[in-house]
Amino acid sequence: MNRTASNPRYLFVMATEHEYREHLRARIEPLITGVGPVEAAIGTTIRLEQLRVADALPDLVVSLGSAGSRRCELGGVYQIASVSWRDMDASPIGFPPGVTPFADHPATMVLPTPLTNVPSATLSTGSDIVVGDRYAAIDADLVDMETFAVLRACRRFGVPMMGLRGVSDGPGELDGVVGWTELLPLLDERLAAAVDRLLLAAHPE
Repeated sequence: MNRTASNPRYLFVMATEHEYREHLRARIEPLITGVGPVEAAIGTTIRLEQLRVADALPDLVVSLGSAGSRRCELGGVYQIASVSWRDMDASPIGFPPGVTPFADHPATMVLPTPLTNVPSATLSTGSDIVVGDRYAAIDADLVDMETFAVLRACRRFGVPMMGLRGVSDGPGELDGVVGWTELLPLLDERLAAAVDRLLLAAHPE
């Protein structure tokens, strides 16, 4: 749990230590969930339940890390305006792709974008790393593997969430792990600057 001088209280959520580098380490101590929707949902739910029991639920959860894109600027940082779950397809039983059967939420969920001068983008969460022509089938600006799952956990506890993602890959072909990690130091610096803006907005003095 991270908090400013008084309130609000923030819980920052990230997937891996790879994305948590020098600049973010100087500012926050995030929950590291592991990669993918399942790990993100489990990790976030456990932490929020622990905080609920301690009567210390956060005022805002911030899901942040890297993302892929062929629409947004490589190395750019974006607030997430909305998020969907690309893995869900129950169309054989009559539900539109993206709609979870019998659930209490729409296929695409809108998120707050409170930061001025930080551009917004739409996001698709899934359990696959998107490369090449597979981007063409996704109706979103960015792709990641955790944000939708973190949001579902937050909704269960009635806690608001925002998303911040930096574009680590997308153009061209992804050259293994190195192709993903090459820009992570730059994204660490730029995500930290966005976190600074968030904390400053809460306590402008």
